[in-house]
Amino acid sequence: MQKIIPCLWFDDKAEEAATFYASVFKNSKIGDVTRYGKEGYEIHRREAGSVLTVDFEIEGQKFVALNGGPVFKFNEAISFQVRCETQKEIDYYWEKLSEGGDKQAQQCGWLKDKYGVSWQIVPIVLGKMLQDKDTKKSDRVMKALLQMRKLDIMALMRAYEEK
Repeated sequence: MQKIIPCLWFDDKAEEAATFYASVFKNSKIGDVTRYGKEGYEIHRREAGSVLTVDFEIEGQKFVALNGGPVFKFNEAISFQVRCETQKEIDYYWEKLSEGGDKQAQQCGWLKDKYGVSWQIVPIVLGKMLQDKDTKKSDRVMKALLQMRKLDIMALMRAYEEK
């Protein structure tokens, strides 16, 4: 049993967002849907039968999407990192998750999707390059990284290997 489950607060798009995320990631599924009842209407102002929460899973990670109203919005203080082995994977997730999102928020592998959720689409090899004991190598990689929106593995490798 997963002890910690992220809960994503939406105004009224929890089910739509969960379905979208499940469509992007191959190893995913939608779980239970909880609905508002008549009780508490004076507080939540949601029609009985409308979606309260949606349980969903992406790549073995469980999430809950909540329709909580317009009180809170997502920001970059929390993001989800998608670790990719190939440029093809980076391109796929970048394209799918950024569609309809905030184009101004895209930098250094970060993007904001159409629901306002922040994602980092990063190659697994980036960690190795940035942690290299040769600071000249890691500095060159950081310099290249800071100039990118979608990350380019070959460009990062060229910066890493530059003599």
